[in-house]
Parts: sequence; C-alpha cells; structure tokens
Amino acid sequence: QVQLVESGGGLVQPGGSLRLSCQASGSIFEIYSMTWYRQAAAKQRELVASITSGGITIYADSVKGRFTISRDNAKNTVYLQMNSLKPEDTAVYFCQAPVKTIARSIVNVWGQGTQVTVSS
Repeated sequence: QVQLVESGGGLVQPGGSLRLSCQASGSIFEIYSMTWYRQAAAKQRELVASITSGGITIYADSVKGRFTISRDNAKNTVYLQMNSLKPEDTAVYFCQAPVKTIARSIVNVWGQGTQVTVSS
C-alpha cells in the first residue's frame, strides 16, 4: 500500500507565501510524475503544477511565475512553493502520483488534501 501525505497549508494574507509538502510512503518501487491539484469551494478540481521524475515541470497559467514545484526523489517528496498568494488561490490542495509498487503493480494515489486560505 502507498500513501501520500500533504502538509504546510494554512491561513496567509494576500501577497504572502506558503510551502506545501507531500511525502509518499509504503511499498514504493518507483514514482512517476507528481502533481498538485486544487479544488475551491463549489468548483472543479484543477491541475496546479506537475513534475516528472526527471524534473520537467508544467504549470497552470494562473500560477505561472508565482508557484514553483520541485521534488526530492531520495525523500519521495514533492513541494509546492507558493508566492504572491491571492484570495483566488484559496482551495484544498491535493497531491497525486502514479506509483509502481514493489509488487510491480501501478496504482494512482491521492493525498487527503491540505487547506490553503488566502485572506486578510
């Protein structure tokens, strides 16, 4: 079994910064791309940023230039550095990754989510 656990969410004022972390644990053989999604109240879940195992990144247009995704493969962890936060960034942030287990099966794993609230 594989788990993803997010941390680092909280309340921040507009213009502030937060750093989210998501660590994978369990019967991991290989982690492929790692992706951050977010879901605001009454809205659909949307992709925020993604990073391949080799470090190639993509970002939603709404966060380009403000958010930075990175990963530490040795720690099975992905990070999301969020700067210049805006009220519209308020959402529950989830990490997701397809993982090849030690048994060589591939599972699509989601974290439980962490709340980010941007408000004065």
